[in-house]
Amino acid sequence: MKAQTILISAILAILLVAVPASADTNSNSGGSSYVYVSSVTMNPEVFYPYEQGTVSITLTNNGNTSVGVSHPNLLATSNKIRIVNQDTWQTLTYIGSGTSITYTFVVTVDGMDDQYFALFSLETKDGQNLHYPLTIEVDSEDLHAAISKKPETFTIDSEAAVNLSLINPRDGAIKSVYITALDNGSDITPSQTLVSEVGADSVVEIPFTIIPHKATNITFDIRYQNGDVRRQVSVSLPINPGNAKDAAVPTINNIALTTKGTSYDLTGDISNTGVSDADGVVVTVGSPAAGTGTYPEYAIGSLASDDSSSFEVTFTTTDLKAVPLVIHWKDSYGTDYSVTKTLDLTTYSGSGSMPPGSTNTTGSSSRSSSSASTMQGPPGGTGGPGGDMNGPPGSSSSSGSVLSSITSAKGGFSSFYPVIAMFVVIIVCIVAYVKRKWIIAKIQKH
Repeated sequence: MKAQTILISAILAILLVAVPASADTNSNSGGSSYVYVSSVTMNPEVFYPYEQGTVSITLTNNGNTSVGVSHPNLLATSNKIRIVNQDTWQTLTYIGSGTSITYTFVVTVDGMDDQYFALFSLETKDGQNLHYPLTIEVDSEDLHAAISKKPETFTIDSEAAVNLSLINPRDGAIKSVYITALDNGSDITPSQTLVSEVGADSVVEIPFTIIPHKATNITFDIRYQNGDVRRQVSVSLPINPGNAKDAAVPTINNIALTTKGTSYDLTGDISNTGVSDADGVVVTVGSPAAGTGTYPEYAIGSLASDDSSSFEVTFTTTDLKAVPLVIHWKDSYGTDYSVTKTLDLTTYSGSGSMPPGSTNTTGSSSRSSSSASTMQGPPGGTGGPGGDMNGPPGSSSSSGSVLSSITSAKGGFSSFYPVIAMFVVIIVCIVAYVKRKWIIAKIQKH
């Protein structure tokens, strides 16, 4: 088989050197004609291994008389190339002056990546021959697809621009590229699109607009045609929503918790430590806690970057170990954001005030809550039993505690009462002793 291939190749080489690539004939009227190969079209331009396609060869008569041609044929120099419809045209065909004729051969490639050679031959009515060499290229390289543009962070319900790049590393164009975006957690525009052709050694960018509604994985399914064979590649785009680098960042501090009957009152400060402003800021609690009372939701409004504000939320819950504090806001484009901060408030409960080290910026709220939790003495007094302001040890009377703090500072005056009394008694005794005669006389007179 190798010897046969070598022999055919040698014959073709001799023909290419010895035979001209055109046919000149003289008509009976003395005119001249010139027939030549004006174009060669392969579909596909570059074959995949073991793929079937077509080779179309167009002949043009550039002379001023008709030319009769017959026996068009395509010869392969390798057994890897099979000509399916060889020797189909047996009749004599005339090519008129200034006209063309096209012969199409069905070719099957049975080899891997390489260049394979073939020879087109043609006979004219006057016995002249035309020979034209051509090359059939085989390449197994596929179309490549990649995400060339996407935001650093996707945001829930926020529009983002994404570019899909189609990369054709082959020497031939790839046609009829059909792209489908597959996902049920995002709005994608367009969801389907067609690219008529991706040229050889070129890149085509296809823009998409994506609005994610949850964490998901978008698949771009890419189907294309090479000759009559359809192929498919895909590329995946993970969507893990978060906040952009320039988004607002709410920070909570100065937490204070008080009890109001069966509900709780939570106060604190919220600061925007992000780059951009936050609009429509609302603070509330999430499940299993439930907002109730005066402030089930607390609207702060706009919160500029590096600015802060106080908030107050009233709620009920059966578990203070995990109270979700939910913060909602919008950016300047109206995009909704939210963040949940789960608080452990067990160390804040039962005292009616904040734990040591915390400060409260909502003074009036703190004071009213303190009164509600401490002014609960029995009927008939504001302190202990009988209305005693000092009350028993452990009494929560606010006025009693103030008096105690004043009189007990550094010992107070009460620590000098015995000394003062002793000096008064001594002075009285001395005066009585000195004036004893006068006092006795007064007593006797009366």
